[in-house]
Amino acid sequence: MNTLLKVAFRVVILAAIIYAVTRLVDGIHVLPNPAGTLGETGTYLWVALLFALVNSVVGPVLRLFSLPFVMITLGLFLLVVNAALLGITAALSARLDVDGIWAAVVGGFLIALFSWIAELLLPLRVRAS
Repeated sequence: MNTLLKVAFRVVILAAIIYAVTRLVDGIHVLPNPAGTLGETGTYLWVALLFALVNSVVGPVLRLFSLPFVMITLGLFLLVVNAALLGITAALSARLDVDGIWAAVVGGFLIALFSWIAELLLPLRVRAS
């Protein structure tokens, strides 16, 4: 599988995960755009792509700066980092709403959990050549 195809597949899987999280967590909403090119599905793909970009650009910086807190809390502070990444994505997109810190923490945890499960089941890792 070439790299671009793997990235597209990861975004599709992440869109499905975000869809599941919006159904499980009351405080996270995706506002679909039925008039868009791909309709409601396109909205979830857009939010997933934006979250993937935020996670890959801002995520490493946040994880690096929060490393002392992560070590002190034995990794629990990563829940706050994931919540912050979800909040940043919501701030950048008019299509994603997160209603408070607890919804962001639970949503970030579920996205991380479901992504980890998908990583175990599917060959999603993109390796630089």
